[in-house]
Amino acid sequence: MTHSVLPGGITAGTGTSPAVTSPADRPSAVGSSASAAGSSAVTSGAGPRAPRAGLLLAIILTGQFMALLDVFIVNVAAPTIRTDLHASGAGLQLVIAGYSIAYAVLLITGARLGGLLGHRRLFLAGLALFTVSSLACGLARNTGELIGFRFVQGTGSALMIPQVLSLLQLTFTGEARTRAMSVYSAVIASGAALGQSLGGLLVSADLFGMGWRPVFLVNVPIGLVMLVVAPRVLPEDTGAAAAGTPGAAGAVRRGLDLPGLVVLGAAVTLLTVPLVLGQEEGWPLWGWFSLGLSVLLFALFTVLEARLARRGGAPLVSARVLRAPGMPRAVTVISLTMAANAGFLFAIALHLQSGLGDSALRTGLTFATCAVTFGAVGLNWRRLPVSWRPWLAPAGLLVAAGSFAGLGLALRAGGHGGALLYGALLPLGAGLGLAFSPTLTLALGKVAPHDAAEASGLLATVTQLGQLLGVATLGTLYLNRLDVPGAHPSAHAYAVTSAAMAAVSLVGAVVAVEWRRSGRRRA
Repeated sequence: MTHSVLPGGITAGTGTSPAVTSPADRPSAVGSSASAAGSSAVTSGAGPRAPRAGLLLAIILTGQFMALLDVFIVNVAAPTIRTDLHASGAGLQLVIAGYSIAYAVLLITGARLGGLLGHRRLFLAGLALFTVSSLACGLARNTGELIGFRFVQGTGSALMIPQVLSLLQLTFTGEARTRAMSVYSAVIASGAALGQSLGGLLVSADLFGMGWRPVFLVNVPIGLVMLVVAPRVLPEDTGAAAAGTPGAAGAVRRGLDLPGLVVLGAAVTLLTVPLVLGQEEGWPLWGWFSLGLSVLLFALFTVLEARLARRGGAPLVSARVLRAPGMPRAVTVISLTMAANAGFLFAIALHLQSGLGDSALRTGLTFATCAVTFGAVGLNWRRLPVSWRPWLAPAGLLVAAGSFAGLGLALRAGGHGGALLYGALLPLGAGLGLAFSPTLTLALGKVAPHDAAEASGLLATVTQLGQLLGVATLGTLYLNRLDVPGAHPSAHAYAVTSAAMAAVSLVGAVVAVEWRRSGRRRA
């Protein structure tokens, strides 16, 4: 589900999160500065010829699927990676979080680079980097190497994935665009279930005695085929920057917020690393110093963004977008939903495999139960009465809170939970889906058209950051409680973590309701 880690599978997931999956005619997160520059436009016309259009769609959606896959596959493979590389709990968290840190921080910049330098060029560059780094991940000799290569892999995704919707929007028109967006939504919805199941299958198969490594290496042959075929299929970029004409470098510099990017990246890293390493290191002084410095850097980032906006620049995060109706509520609800989801995936994978001895395949299929309902809700919530829509997020989070509590009760005695396990997983996916998809779509629907791209990029970034914080905080809680003596330490640790996830969901439901009420009072 994320990049995205999500139970229902976004991630955008990553990959690109559903932050940009709603109405088919909405611009993708290419950054408003890119639109203003007009420096990259793929001629849409009436759309490509049918055979070429089908191949083009397959190429770009395969890229989307690979990036999404690498979020969920790693969750299932985590216990095997831990055993094989003798990784600490913190190291394992960074293997998972490293991808999200790079993706979240660089997503908006990758989108703007696509608008300035050409979506085709950036898609191919991101695909090449993603493929090479996947090979490096699969060959990593120790935890440190794997963490570093995961950062590079996330960078490749941040360059590649923002171009997917841009290419769809600019290449297809009319009914062809509607069909293409439907296929895109299906890929997003099914990615989590397929990713987790495939990850479990690859790890359990232990191909050539390689254990967890095929979950990364599977990307290499696919990526190489795409690198051969894609240049023949993707439409040529046009425009000054894409063509490399004089002044292009200046246009790129003006369209990017490099100081903001550096400060945000440093702030996110200084926040995440001590949260992950602090427990194992005994909360040393450097950890508290890093946390304090991250707060100062986030404040500095806010000042820099405001100053850049006043000077007519293009900040990474626009204050105007943040103040849009429903946007503060969406940012808070989405971040809490994704944090609970990411913590769930991390903790339950370790508990099922390390605590209960389940195979990776069984764990992946268990995850899939939740992912299927998340995807089904994401695709069908619009069928519900319009009057219900403002209340879907709080209702979904309440369902999620009850499901997390049910999971904790089902697993606390050290068993598999029987029917109660699946009785909690099915509504959990539905609840998280109701909290995520409607919140995101309704928030984007209230944004001014010229801010749609920035809003999409912002919510995609928030999705990734929420997942990152979920792994860092809830994952740390689970690992910490493993040290408590008892007959079933893993079951106890998961029950405590599940209670924390229920609390996070309840906070999200309260926030959603209160913001809804305050919005009605202002109206």
